[in-house]
Amino acid sequence: MMRDLTLPTLAESVVEGEILAWLVEEGDIIEEGQPVLEVMTDKVTVELPAPFGGKVIKRMVSVGDIVPVHGVLAQVEEILDGVVASKPETTQLAPSPTPDAPTQESEAEIELDAERSIIEGSAAHQSDPNKAKAAFAGFSRGGKSGAAAVATKPAPAAPQPVAAQPTTKGLSETTPAPGQVRAVPSARRLARELGISIAEVLGSGPNGRVRSGDVHAHASAPASAPVQVQAPAQMQAPLPAKTSSTDWPPPAPPVYRTPAGYENRETRTPLRGVRRATSQGLLAATLHSAQTHTIEELDCTGLMALRDELKADAQKQGVKLSYLPFFLKAASLTLREFPAVNSSLDTASGEVVYKDFVHLGMAVNTEGGLVVPVIRDVDRKGLLTLAREISELAEKARSNTLKPAEMSDATFTVSNIGSVGSMMGVPIVSPPAAGIMSVHSIVKRAVVVEENGADVIAIRPMMYLTLSFDHRLVDGADAARFLKKVLWLLEKPSRLVLGD
Repeated sequence: MMRDLTLPTLAESVVEGEILAWLVEEGDIIEEGQPVLEVMTDKVTVELPAPFGGKVIKRMVSVGDIVPVHGVLAQVEEILDGVVASKPETTQLAPSPTPDAPTQESEAEIELDAERSIIEGSAAHQSDPNKAKAAFAGFSRGGKSGAAAVATKPAPAAPQPVAAQPTTKGLSETTPAPGQVRAVPSARRLARELGISIAEVLGSGPNGRVRSGDVHAHASAPASAPVQVQAPAQMQAPLPAKTSSTDWPPPAPPVYRTPAGYENRETRTPLRGVRRATSQGLLAATLHSAQTHTIEELDCTGLMALRDELKADAQKQGVKLSYLPFFLKAASLTLREFPAVNSSLDTASGEVVYKDFVHLGMAVNTEGGLVVPVIRDVDRKGLLTLAREISELAEKARSNTLKPAEMSDATFTVSNIGSVGSMMGVPIVSPPAAGIMSVHSIVKRAVVVEENGADVIAIRPMMYLTLSFDHRLVDGADAARFLKKVLWLLEKPSRLVLGD
């Protein structure tokens, strides 16, 4: 029988993957467990094994395509008892509802889920419209919100005003919640390229979904004859002359255009792989959290002395002892004292989650871009154990062999931007984590210190530490106290051993 090979759920926060390479051709006979294609997500690059054996009849996606989780990758005719079955029946990997047995999740919701992007995230498709309305309270599109922002495709001969429904009844089934626009990814991409706000485009697809043709039609429509949506008589109001500054989402930034005469002096490469995943992830982080930061200055005299003292013992055990294990340990002990910095916001339930564990991400710069492997239970591990895991994960990151589980569940992140010579930087928090700390270059500077009860100017090895945090979860005072405690531990790093 014919079966669909689909993109599995690789991690809780992964909603799509980019096809990097096919490892089989159409017509090939594959075995269960055989790698069939290479996929990159915002977490990691993996080879997907076939969950069953059979003959590859048709590859449904190409290299470079973006496929949602549970999207169909290929059609495979399953082999039963050593014989390729010829029954033309499509079998799902999981039971699917029949027309006579509808489930709570409608066909429109399934289609919408399949087309969502990383930037929208899972919270944008909550089944409860009231949660979505609350999340975007105070924002609207062109003076319209809810069902009033949706219209059907006009007749080709002469577009006619279409009455909008002033109620939000059935919003989760037939209309997008406030702050959402239903559009296929290609339409969103085209709108960005043309400098058009996707919110202004009238969709012709199911439930008002915007397609690429709708974007083209909007771009070519005469400015003097816009298609209008007319509300019922009791709700009619003049359309605004221009987009309000409070509209959501905001208009897209201007599209880059090559200066005339410089066409042959540019090199273009597709936004793909780690760079694309990083781009979307960081944009989503800034859109869906209230980010700010605080900065402190660390005197590294004691830290450098202790590291020099322990380096020889670490080398005897085959471990390279860098400064990073000290920072991870200091952060993990401090997170236990300031649980808000180690918390997350569960947007689905409206609850703040405080964790009794510390899993730290460490940013690693690779040839393909930035990746963040995760070390688990850092607060329960010693410096040499941390140093060993740091080396192992960094090597896996650079060789592109990390597993999804090794890049998931970070409760906080430490970024060592000082390794490339940066004096100071402000990192971006990646929700659902509430904070990230960056460490920078050690630079000798003249500072005022106390010696024998008197203030003197001395040359000391100094470093800036930056804590970026989500202000929805962490108060500024707690963030400042958190960073002060990290400094207190690192300026006398023997305290790390005591765990004070």
